[in-house]
Amino acid sequence: MQNNLNESTLIEAADTLAKRDPMLALVLEKYGYPPLWDREPGFATLIYIILEQQVSLASARAAFLKLQAHLGEITPANFLSISEEDLLGIGFSRQKKTYAQGLAQAVLNGNFDFDILGSMPDETLRPYLKSIKGVGDWTVDVYSLMCLLRPDVLPKGDIALYESFRALYSLDGRPDHVFFEDNTQHWRPWRSVGARILWHFYLCERAK
Repeated sequence: MQNNLNESTLIEAADTLAKRDPMLALVLEKYGYPPLWDREPGFATLIYIILEQQVSLASARAAFLKLQAHLGEITPANFLSISEEDLLGIGFSRQKKTYAQGLAQAVLNGNFDFDILGSMPDETLRPYLKSIKGVGDWTVDVYSLMCLLRPDVLPKGDIALYESFRALYSLDGRPDHVFFEDNTQHWRPWRSVGARILWHFYLCERAK
């Protein structure tokens, strides 16, 4: 398994990709290097990523901050102590409430172990994470990219990435994942860095 990303290898990889892809070079020239966007591995962060599914980052962050304020430390046992009414008030949909409770129960009954994720190869990691109801490809990819800092992850189903790719490469419409994957093979083995550059472009453009 290739070494995980850090601040130093992120910059080296971004420079490598800029030499291969003039559009990524353009982003770096205009907006600089992207952040590492690393997150603490574990239960609390996976709950956060579940909250981020198919909603704005702002609304997911607001719900997560409410959860932190309510619980203090976000652990599986603490999470299961919250009433359904309080979870809905915090900002969980009924579906995400069920997913998060299922994750907490799986950890407590020994069916899921966060400590072993870092040593798992990608092909084992994906089905293991997806064994938790509500954890799909996008959630696996974001956890792998931001928590485990895997270097070659191309998040599936991420609208911001597809929109950035459409804008940068002057496509007629938003690409599907097959097109996106086929046309970023030259980013390997640093697709996680290519994704960060696209997110960086997306956020900088929106901030204008």
